[in-house]
Amino acid sequence: MSVKPERVILKISGELFGQNGNNIDFQKYDSVSRRLIKIKDDSRAQIAIVVGGGNIFRGRQANSQVDSTEADNMGMLATIMNGIGLREALVRNSVQDIRLMTAIPIEKMAEPYIIQKARHHLAHDRIIIIAGGLGIAGFSTDSAVAHYARDLCCRMILKASTVDGVYDSDPRQNPSAQKYPRVSFDDVIARKIKVMDSTAFTMCQESNIPIFVFNISDLDKTPEAIAGDYSFGTIICRD
Repeated sequence: MSVKPERVILKISGELFGQNGNNIDFQKYDSVSRRLIKIKDDSRAQIAIVVGGGNIFRGRQANSQVDSTEADNMGMLATIMNGIGLREALVRNSVQDIRLMTAIPIEKMAEPYIIQKARHHLAHDRIIIIAGGLGIAGFSTDSAVAHYARDLCCRMILKASTVDGVYDSDPRQNPSAQKYPRVSFDDVIARKIKVMDSTAFTMCQESNIPIFVFNISDLDKTPEAIAGDYSFGTIICRD
């Protein structure tokens, strides 16, 4: 009997696609796509990717005079731009079995996100990129990741961050901050540790989907995390 492949969801920050003051850098799309291809080949996992849009626009950066719903709409569109750029780079690097899906209807550019279609694509070993967040203003990309992880029955959320795990305080401000190699959902709440927004974190806890937080510079080590090596980040799960 063949072993069922792991199914995971990877969140990639939009900041990864900008460089040298450019919000969009096609060389970055290209380099990220080649790294993702290697991750797929090395892990043999079924992979869904959720992209952010922070390199182009963050809704929360708008000032108080800007309508928050419209600002969020702009942010969701920014993630779709990154999704198109990443898909193009993957195809250019010879990945033909790939789908870009969005919760916002935009059929000329991407497939509409439908749970059964997304599961079908993953089961047939296609990479799927999900952009546009949840298609609803007021929800972060973290919430989208948590929601899609539950929808697609993913074993784990891989959250690429700007730090190499979860700390008891911000390591960028406190050189003495202590890293947690492993922490429970309950401890994150009790210690008020900021990992995701509260809505997203609650969804992960209720669905019992572990979260592995690691530095985006260690993206190439993702197959190791899928295989169970969490030494280069922090795993958040039940006790």
